[in-house]
Amino acid sequence: MDRELRNISIPISVEYDGTKYNYNFKRNELGFIGDNIAAKDIKILFLGGSTGEEMFIPPKNTIVSTLNHKLKKDKINYEIINASKGGKTTRGYVNDFLKWFDKIEDLKPQIVIFYLGLNDSFLDYPKYFDDLERKDFLKKTEDYIKNNSLIYSFKKKLELKYFNNRRQYNNLEKKDLYKNFSYINYEAAKKKYVGVLNLKKNEIIIENFSKNLQNLKTIIDNKRYTPIFITQIKYNGISDNNLFLINEYLKNFCRKNKYKIIKLEKIKKMDIELFYDELHTNIKGSLFLSNIIYSDLKEILIEIKK
Repeated sequence: MDRELRNISIPISVEYDGTKYNYNFKRNELGFIGDNIAAKDIKILFLGGSTGEEMFIPPKNTIVSTLNHKLKKDKINYEIINASKGGKTTRGYVNDFLKWFDKIEDLKPQIVIFYLGLNDSFLDYPKYFDDLERKDFLKKTEDYIKNNSLIYSFKKKLELKYFNNRRQYNNLEKKDLYKNFSYINYEAAKKKYVGVLNLKKNEIIIENFSKNLQNLKTIIDNKRYTPIFITQIKYNGISDNNLFLINEYLKNFCRKNKYKIIKLEKIKKMDIELFYDELHTNIKGSLFLSNIIYSDLKEILIEIKK
């Protein structure tokens, strides 16, 4: 991970339901969300995009923090370390292992949780996300300078110390998001979308997802991680066929490889005002999803410990 995303603390102010929350969004010296922890002590990594990063949710209320609280309460000796970063897809997770995790000495997690689906449902760009050897000279040069320049490091420290004003986010809720709200559960989506793969865009999305999952599988097998996958939903369930196709492909992939999977699509109905936009949960929504995830995760972790 770039040096600029390590050892950072961003003051943030958000407002939900009339209550303002002030906190610092932190990444530690390894680039993971939260306080410092020795790499050798990390047993579980959690990989997600912005829906796992949850920069705009107070740290104690995020999905990962809530899961850790429940694990501690149930005396299950695991702590989940959050490695999420906004915008990440399965391609991003592959690169995380190759360009980030492999460079951290003593990092040998037993379990990796992949929270994915939404970002991959947008990947309709051909001949880009599959090319792991793709070179970008300018980006590589910039990253090298950032990671090795004392001047750059000093500059970032000055910025964080003297120019790190609290960022205000008081109107995150998308206006009229829940107007004429209708939740599309799995059964409804299955009736609507089964057999829908008649667009070139759909084919490209599945092709990208398939190749990225295979690259991920190679890493999982080589490193002997135990993977746990979590499917995703939008504020109104599975409301588009791309997400439905991604989730179906992921379930088949996990079934074929005997990987554990937690299916959020099992949620049959959901209250309104749990998301602040189509993809991202608010505080109440994060608690709701963490409760759903934990019911399965607890059983999986107990089984693994045996």
